[in-house]
Amino acid sequence: DVQLQASGGGLVQPGGSLRLSCAASGFSFDDYAIGWFRQAPGKEREGVLCISGDGTTYYADSVKGRFTISKDNAKGMVYLQMNSLKPEDTAVYYCETRDTWGRGTQVTVSS
Repeated sequence: DVQLQASGGGLVQPGGSLRLSCAASGFSFDDYAIGWFRQAPGKEREGVLCISGDGTTYYADSVKGRFTISKDNAKGMVYLQMNSLKPEDTAVYYCETRDTWGRGTQVTVSS
């Protein structure tokens, strides 16, 4: 029932910005949390941040002050605003809810 699709990735220079989007359906945005994860080659999957049904957000220390998550319940969309990007942010980014992963989007930060 749950379907997720991340988009908006690309190649950016260090210090640049990207806005990722996730189109989500099949669950209640008011009742379930949804989060962003990332995985780089040779690395374990890392939780980046998530937003609960009531709008509370939880951030990884590595992205505090740089990344922001938001959602539009009516449109079924979740967003990840990524600012001040660093090379170590390079990874495939996924959105996940109810133990279901969507197709990821590649973010590459390089000069």
